[in-house]
Amino acid sequence: MCHYCGCREVPLIKEFIAEHERVTNAAGDAIRALQRGDTDRARVLVDEMARELDAHWRGEENGLFTVMREDPEYADYIANLELEHRELAALLPALDLSDPGDVRTLVEAVDELHRHIAKEEDGLFPASLTALDGDDWNLSMAAWREAHPALPVLSVRTSRRPPE
Repeated sequence: MCHYCGCREVPLIKEFIAEHERVTNAAGDAIRALQRGDTDRARVLVDEMARELDAHWRGEENGLFTVMREDPEYADYIANLELEHRELAALLPALDLSDPGDVRTLVEAVDELHRHIAKEEDGLFPASLTALDGDDWNLSMAAWREAHPALPVLSVRTSRRPPE
């Protein structure tokens, strides 16, 4: 993962990355629960993943993705990310975690989720530093707040680039 551009210090990006970490932690815990034969605990964790991802995706898609897709350079990239969101959103609640085939499907989906996160953290998030202006950041942060009404408000910046 990239640590050079400074995007990880932008409050909004920091929140997105924290959400990625919570989801991948829950995913790993779910897989370990399944390895122990604890399908009930795994179901709780997969449902936790789905809830976290729902808010995360709404924050991304209604904010950062909306403003970045206006640039044709990012439109197809973002469309692919959104498709991956839809596929995982449909998959998670439908999994029968007592079925070995569905367990394999979950393991494959978690691997794909890691690749998806890398596309965001190593591609889109760093690109946002130069692609977004102050109004774009404000819209993106407002969308995140709307998707996370119970969480603290992120600070709003209006400069061309967020501070590093």
